[in-house]
Amino acid sequence: MTSYLLEFASLMAVFSFAIVSPGADLAMVMRQAILHGRRQAVITSFGIGTALMFHVSYTILGLGLIISQSITLFNIVKWCGVAYLVYIGIKGLKAKKTVAEDPAAHAAPSRAQSAPKAFLLGFAANALNPKPVFFFLSIFSTVVSVQTPMEVKFVYGLIMATALIAWFVSVSLFMTTPRMRAAFTGISHWIDRASGAVFIALGLKLAMEKAH
Repeated sequence: MTSYLLEFASLMAVFSFAIVSPGADLAMVMRQAILHGRRQAVITSFGIGTALMFHVSYTILGLGLIISQSITLFNIVKWCGVAYLVYIGIKGLKAKKTVAEDPAAHAAPSRAQSAPKAFLLGFAANALNPKPVFFFLSIFSTVVSVQTPMEVKFVYGLIMATALIAWFVSVSLFMTTPRMRAAFTGISHWIDRASGAVFIALGLKLAMEKAH
């Protein structure tokens, strides 16, 4: 048991840096919080955490090694991720001022974002990124012993996914505090456009990624 605790502590020490590093996941949660509110941002956070568990699961089962060694599979995942990020980015660039921001407008308010859509936005942003393949392969192969039972590895992954969800829920809560909401009132369409540019840039960066 002690060896597992030391192993898990080492794993989380590495993973903690990955959690807070800027990327598509953080950009997505911040965008959701500012544009769609706390509930949608929290649901998106759970989507991201679920996708992380997806990555951990196939890594533990050995499929991650297959993907990392197959240029074809890697490129399929990569270009799906690129297409998704660019698609979200283009939608953001086309954002217009909403009724809430423009009192003079008389158009009907836009339909609220559904929970399934908010969840899928987070899940897709993480699941379609091939970089976690190499990340989890590297940390599981260097930090986790090959003698560690598979069920223990899955517990590691579940705790890591929970930690990731907790981090992004915290970001969601912070970004939707009254002070933060007041700061962004009236400029959400510009934020949407700016985040759109960020997603396109992240998509182009992902397009440059090569299998190792």
